[in-house]
Amino acid sequence: MKKVLLLYRNAFGGLSKPAWMMSLVMLINRSGSMVTPFLSLYVTDMLGYSLKEAGIILSIYGMGSVCGSFLGGWLTDRIGHFRVQFVALTLGGLLYFLLLNLKQFEYLAMGVFILSLVNDTLRPANSASIAHYARPENMTRAFSLNRMAINLGFSVGPAVGGFLAAISYRWLFVADGATCIAAGIFFFLYFRNQQGHRPESKSRQEISDAPAVRSPYRDGYYILFAILCSCFAIIFFQLFTTLPLYYRQAYVLSESSIGALMALNGLIVFLMEMIIVYLVGEKIKKSILIAAGVLILGVSFMLLNLVQHLAILYVSMLLLSIAEILAMPFMNTIAVERSSPSNRGAYIGLYTISYSVAHVIAPFLGTTIIAAYGFTTLWWSTGALALVTAIGFYWVIGKIEPNKRTLKPIVAAGGSMVSG
Repeated sequence: MKKVLLLYRNAFGGLSKPAWMMSLVMLINRSGSMVTPFLSLYVTDMLGYSLKEAGIILSIYGMGSVCGSFLGGWLTDRIGHFRVQFVALTLGGLLYFLLLNLKQFEYLAMGVFILSLVNDTLRPANSASIAHYARPENMTRAFSLNRMAINLGFSVGPAVGGFLAAISYRWLFVADGATCIAAGIFFFLYFRNQQGHRPESKSRQEISDAPAVRSPYRDGYYILFAILCSCFAIIFFQLFTTLPLYYRQAYVLSESSIGALMALNGLIVFLMEMIIVYLVGEKIKKSILIAAGVLILGVSFMLLNLVQHLAILYVSMLLLSIAEILAMPFMNTIAVERSSPSNRGAYIGLYTISYSVAHVIAPFLGTTIIAAYGFTTLWWSTGALALVTAIGFYWVIGKIEPNKRTLKPIVAAGGSMVSG
């Protein structure tokens, strides 16, 4: 027991106070994560729309996420990560109360788009903030701490949400909105006097003399990396889109049982991620860790076809959680290490856009495959995509990693940028 406690102490040691406070903000925020996990059930069971229409709503949520990620990255580089996060948290919380009263399909779709846009401006700003406050040697662990807080919140949110949904779906929106606003207020009170969250002001001469900043959209390897992240996310997001429908249709689980299963994911990641990152983060190449995580993710879904028993749902969720631990923290670190302070918002913005694109594709593709061929075909398809994606990650990260410290932007004639 002493060795275990020492291991946890070492894993959490050395992290800055702002990094801890940022994680506390995300814990408050994500403890109310109740609407998104139950959105497909809300649209079909409560509002009476078809499975196809539910897929459209979820894809529109993803479109808002794409726009929000791009906007969040752009705003972060211009007005700073503090303002972006505060507005996203408070305004996003208010929008949940508005969405609660939208029932007509067109208004619901518009409300979901705006809510997702505002919510996802938070992500690039939050990542830039963590990168700013973390010590360089603790970068991956700082991101893992933040993800740990998010997953602890996510283990609470769906579990409580399942019980609230059994009473009334209305309470899901109220709880989600209230926790967003509470997180925004706490964030403002602690970080308003912190230094470094505003972009550096430069004179016109300094701006004119400075070399052009490399754009992530001209970084070929990074674009391929972002595409692969999107493929990974398409598979992973079945957790939020089609998996609850599978639980309901194949196993006839109640909302509370579905919430408990999904909360298990957050609990496992909360308990294990920091330890695993601490033990293997500096010993095994990121290309191997991420590729292994993607392969395990594919296996977690294919298992659902191989064994038909309630217990396999828990085994599958365990594997999915391990896959998340091995892949996601190191993907985030690559996005930060590939950038510089002057273009970090854009680089992280493109990384989050890759996930947002998956928000569009995952529900539409998943529900379309289910409607045409059933859940069995969907789970085999995710396994095949995971295999291809894992191979792609292993190759492209092998190209990125050796050059991450020596890569410098080269100013071509006329001021255009090419990758070094």
